[in-house]
Amino acid sequence: MKNRLRVLRAEREWSQADLAIRLNVSRQTVNAIETGKYDPSLPLAFRIARVFGQTIETIFEEEEMPESPQRHRDREKA
Repeated sequence: MKNRLRVLRAEREWSQADLAIRLNVSRQTVNAIETGKYDPSLPLAFRIARVFGQTIETIFEEEEMPESPQRHRDREKA
């Protein structure tokens, strides 16, 4: 999942450790979310949104799923 966490954090001049303290998670968790290695739970996503004063949708963006071969064939027939 793509996210704007690093940008939002940098705008506030917060380190990963600063954000981790505000979210009550480890710095490693913040790093994993920022790099896309870990998608936050819904409760954590809400905490992140609250800390930045934004909606979840403005912080996180779902990556597009690749089209399945069957769906591709179906679209070609249409």
